[in-house]
Amino acid sequence: MPFARPMPLSPHAPRPRRALAHALRVALACALLLTSPALSPAWPQSAAPDAPAPAASDPLAEHQKRMEQLNADLQGSAAERERLAAEIAALKGDRAKLASALLETAQKVREVESKLDSSEQRLVQLGREEGDIRESLDSRRDVLAEVLGGLMRLGRRPPPAMLVRPDDALQSVRSAILLGAVLPELRAETELLAGELAALERVRQETSRERDALAELKGSLAEERRRTAALIEERRNSMEAGEAALHNEEARAAALAAEAGNVRELLARMETEVAVSRKAAEAAKAAQSKADQGPAAKLAALQNPGRLSPGVPFEETKGMLPLPAGGVTLKSFGAEDGYGGLEKGVSFGTRTEAQVLAPSDGWVVYAGPFRSYGQLLIINAGGGYHILLAGMDKITVELGQFVLSGEPVAVMGQGPQLVSSVGLGTAQPILYVEFRKDGNSIDPAPWWATSESEKARG
Repeated sequence: MPFARPMPLSPHAPRPRRALAHALRVALACALLLTSPALSPAWPQSAAPDAPAPAASDPLAEHQKRMEQLNADLQGSAAERERLAAEIAALKGDRAKLASALLETAQKVREVESKLDSSEQRLVQLGREEGDIRESLDSRRDVLAEVLGGLMRLGRRPPPAMLVRPDDALQSVRSAILLGAVLPELRAETELLAGELAALERVRQETSRERDALAELKGSLAEERRRTAALIEERRNSMEAGEAALHNEEARAAALAAEAGNVRELLARMETEVAVSRKAAEAAKAAQSKADQGPAAKLAALQNPGRLSPGVPFEETKGMLPLPAGGVTLKSFGAEDGYGGLEKGVSFGTRTEAQVLAPSDGWVVYAGPFRSYGQLLIINAGGGYHILLAGMDKITVELGQFVLSGEPVAVMGQGPQLVSSVGLGTAQPILYVEFRKDGNSIDPAPWWATSESEKARG
């Protein structure tokens, strides 16, 4: 029986079978979208009555697994405690090494906190991106159903081959023309849907990786915080010689804080009536009266973690001081305070339990609760300059103590503790920072370092 000669397609004509095969492959992925509750939780699913029930977990096996994990955690904790104990023992009696270790650990904590912030922001961004893709797929559900229906019908009844019997040639040509008109639209729709599915899978994988990284960072942060706590405890123990006298001074400071009406009065009385604060103020004056140092001497002083006075006069540290905590600026110096006045300091939104660093070298002249400030720390930086830090949950330095720029001095809590933070509309901890010169508030902005290399550290 004679056959018609094959009818070649032009290079620009659509290739129905190839396009159909591609469309069917994409249709399979789209069908998975319709049947996968993980990818499309909002779309109705019909229950399969004959689906096998998930296998029940073995309670004994789960208990054994938990016990093994607990033992591993305990062994890791014991090893870490032993390592910390050995490290602290090696630092005993060496103030410079202890201070250096504190500065190093504080820097690591700050870096991990910054990475945690970035990771959490990335997770939020990925969550929004996934939500947008899901919303797009859900809004085009009807289109998806039409595309799938058309592709499934084409799959059940594929177009005839071009090598046919003479009496079928006309039908074949008509089918090819019709398929060539329909397939481009189907292919465009299926490729769009396939692209969205691929994007959704990419987002899911990136989210999984980011969560793993976040968990690792949290573990690293916990370890560094334990190291910081151990070093701070050793620092406190090294000051135990005058512990009884210090308790008496702290009691006197608390009594003065209850009597003082404002920070100016508190400072004046602390630096005249409390012995350790008075000695700190005198040391600040003595350091300021020293002869001017050359650049080489200043650099050497800043690099000495064992120094007992500021390496550089506060006035000369503009553009060198580190921010006391990582976070975002909620209110700047000079902004309206909402009560008809202007802000005298800067308010930073921080992480929960973030560490707080001393911005500059100086002496602690007050550490404790004070009126609406909550926990208040005042550092005498010399030259008539004082730094006020407020809103912390816990202060980790003592009255009269000399602290270095970048040294941990406090820890934030779980939420805002300042009375003035009510109007900021945030649930995150808020750190208030104020610089004063001869009792008057000044803008701290010129003092902050703009890069890591410019920060003054011990």
